[in-house]
Parts: sequence; C-alpha cells; structure tokens
Amino acid sequence: MNGPQLCELPDDSGQLRPFVNSLRRKAVQDVELSAVSTFSDGFLIKFLRARDFDVELSLKLFLNYQRWRRESPEISTCLSPSSVLGLLNSSYHAVLPQRDHTGSRVLIYRIGQWNPNNWSAFQVFRVSLMTSEIISTETETQQRGLKVIFDLQGWSLNHALQITPSLAKKISSVLSPIFFRPVFSMIRPFLSEKIRQRVHMHGADFLDTLSDFFSPPVLPPEYGGEGPCIEKACQDWTNELLGSENILQQIATHPTELCIFHFLS
Repeated sequence: MNGPQLCELPDDSGQLRPFVNSLRRKAVQDVELSAVSTFSDGFLIKFLRARDFDVELSLKLFLNYQRWRRESPEISTCLSPSSVLGLLNSSYHAVLPQRDHTGSRVLIYRIGQWNPNNWSAFQVFRVSLMTSEIISTETETQQRGLKVIFDLQGWSLNHALQITPSLAKKISSVLSPIFFRPVFSMIRPFLSEKIRQRVHMHGADFLDTLSDFFSPPVLPPEYGGEGPCIEKACQDWTNELLGSENILQQIATHPTELCIFHFLS
C-alpha cells in the first residue's frame, strides 16, 4: 500500500501502526527532541499524513515544527482566544462550515477588519496559528487539506508596516501562510515552488473568479456564494475557538502530547 492510500485509512488502522512506531522511535532518539518525553499517536499521524507516510520526511517536518515553535515564542506560547477576543469579534476570520468539493477546509481572513493600531501582526498571526492547530487535528483535513481566501479590501500602509522581514519569514514557515499582494515579494523567497503555484490572485472581479475554485453552497453571499453570511461564519468560528481555549492552552504548553479529533458543532 502506497503513501496516498495509507493517508485514506482511519487513525486506528493497524496498518498505520508500524509507521507511527517508527516515527516515534526516531523522534525519541533525535537530540533536538531530547526534552520531549511523550508523543501521542494522533500527533505523529498528522505529520505522517502530511508527507504520505514517508517516515524520514515526516520527522523532518516534525523537527521544523518544533524549531519554529522555539524560535517564535511571541506567537506560539500564547494560544488563548480570549486574549484576542476583540480581533475575533471584529469578524476578521472564519472557517466556513462546509468543506469544498474536494473535502478541503475553507478559511477566510478579512484584512480590512484588522485595525493595526489595536492589534499587532504577531497577535493577528496567532489567530491563524490557533485555527491551524485545531483543524490540523481533524482526520479529513489531514487527508484533504485546506484552502484560504485572503480578502485584501481595506489593506493599507499601516498593515504593511506591521509585516517585517523577520515576521515574513516566520509566516512562510507554517502550513497556512498569510499572503498579501503588497508584501508577497518579501514572503515569496521563503516559499517552496509547490506553494507558490497554489497562490491565485483575484482582482476586483473576485465574485466571478472565486466561482472557478468554490461551488456556491460553500461561500458566503459576500463572496458570491449561497452559504451563511460572513458575519455569522466569523462568529461561529469565534465561538468554536473560545470553546477550545483549554485545549489550545494545552497545545501551547505540551503540543506533542495532545491530539484531539475536533469538529465544528
């Protein structure tokens, strides 16, 4: 059975066990992970799925994740939704309730709702990390991936000034990087060619061009769809994050020990 076929198996499949055990052994033996004592099955499986069950590549991805957390404490050590409640309540961010036709999660970020006078880029990116940590525990998301819409209406110089070269590099290092057309040139050198090919820019006619990627039931009416309005989608996801506060705090403290299978209610 090849990697993509293994990815389709449920988490409790006995056929996944040898790969999980192998990755755990390598993780325990790696000097960079000497301070980590526990690796849950669910935590390891999400790295294995991300690399089609190639254990060596999965370990490399795991190590990159751990390094990023160590090097970005201003983002990774506080995953409390209540600490950025004002930003969340501004309808800045949503995970849509319906997946697209491929099974991918669909995320929306509305840059114009972010007031850079009130919220730093680190706090804004922390919201993205919280969402990533929650949805990456979902088996279907591990299997089908995610798609992200960045609504740049309202983008200003004040937003651009928040994105330093250092932050741009950190943004590019995680699974769901934030892309802004005015600073894409800063982020682009840090991205793989595979990721670059997945970025599609839409202009003022986005209501027409988004339909090339998403069916009407998936998107809110504000984006040419037939789903719940964007305000409701944002509030529903805010409630989902707030309900996950304890879990997120545990992830921030002991990310390798906890892996839940969390779904929108």
